[in-house]
Amino acid sequence: MTQEIARPPSDEDLTRHRLWAEGAEGGVRGDFSFADLSGRDLSRRELSGAKMTGAQLVSARLTHSRLRGSDLFGADLRDCDLQGADLSEADLRGTLLAGALFRHARMRRADLRAGALMDRNVDDAEICHGPADGRDVTIVDADLAHANLAGSRLSHATVSGSDLTGARLQRIDLREADLSGCVLQNADLSNADLRGADLSGARLIGAILDDASLDGCSLRDADLVGIDRWRCDLSGADTTGARFAKRLDTMASELLRTIFDHERWISSLGRKGMRADLEGSDLSEVDLRHANLAGANLRGAQLTGAMLDAANLMLADLSGANLDGASLRGTELAGANLSYASLVGADLSGARMNPAPLRTATGKPTGRFWSTNLQGAGLRHAHMPDCSLVGANLTNSDLSLADLHGADLRAANLAGARFNENDLAHAIRPA
Repeated sequence: MTQEIARPPSDEDLTRHRLWAEGAEGGVRGDFSFADLSGRDLSRRELSGAKMTGAQLVSARLTHSRLRGSDLFGADLRDCDLQGADLSEADLRGTLLAGALFRHARMRRADLRAGALMDRNVDDAEICHGPADGRDVTIVDADLAHANLAGSRLSHATVSGSDLTGARLQRIDLREADLSGCVLQNADLSNADLRGADLSGARLIGAILDDASLDGCSLRDADLVGIDRWRCDLSGADTTGARFAKRLDTMASELLRTIFDHERWISSLGRKGMRADLEGSDLSEVDLRHANLAGANLRGAQLTGAMLDAANLMLADLSGANLDGASLRGTELAGANLSYASLVGADLSGARMNPAPLRTATGKPTGRFWSTNLQGAGLRHAHMPDCSLVGANLTNSDLSLADLHGADLRAANLAGARFNENDLAHAIRPA
């Protein structure tokens, strides 16, 4: 049911919408499209799912309000205070953002692409296209993981300290923007204009920078592990102190031999080679994409910022390992032991942590399975969309602020786990 409102919404209208959002009796979804809410104090309001297309919110106060999945297409948010607001999955296309404050806002999967509203009274007349640039736009320490900003115009914007993990930033204009300290892990910045931008101290692990314009860009002390340097021109950028991946071909010969012998051990079902024993090894920022380390001993290893995308770590022992900020997209972790491992801010998108089938010494299936163990694991701020956690042991783990959108938690043990109900809102929950 939709409520059509031609006038500014009253407190009663807002209350009815809150009841609708909570699924309570008497609730009516609010339609505040084109309503003038300029200067209104709407802080800590429940506005999730509200229709606010073209709404006038100039200088409005929306601090700590819930606007999850709201339709703000073409809204005027100039000088609007949205600090601490939850705009996850909101439609913010074509919004006017000059002077807007998004400090500590949660904007996961929000759509901030350009857009144009049409004047309903004049055929084909456009009201707005969104910002001409990002001047005076402040999006500091915000959560923009997996947001869509492709083609947006945010030159001169201040986005420092924000999390843009997995964000779609193709063709974005970020000239002279402040992105210092941002997390851009696995973000797509192909064909982005970053001329003169400040990316000092930013984490760009696995980021796509294909054909990006980087002249005059500061990448001082940035983490560039896993970027493809053949597809981007860094010659005009300042990369002083930047960190790049340690490739296998540049690693110590002893470690190379260990990995080679382990792969022989796997392929020969233990008849040749030797199981990799890398307990306590420092493998930080190493590039191990597609490596086969199934069953390896990596107990207590330092794997911070490591690239492990599509690697095979089935039944590996990673207990107590430090995987903070590591990239494990599509990694096979079935039956792995990750108990008390630290995975703070790690990207586990599409990782498989379902039970592993056990086999005999000759490779025949036993019909038994071994569950992935994440007991006591630190997964705070981890990115885990679409990962499989079927039957996983997550007892006493810390999942607070983790992104579990589309994650499969069926039959998982969550006893004592720390999480917010919002963190599991879009996950497949245990029965």
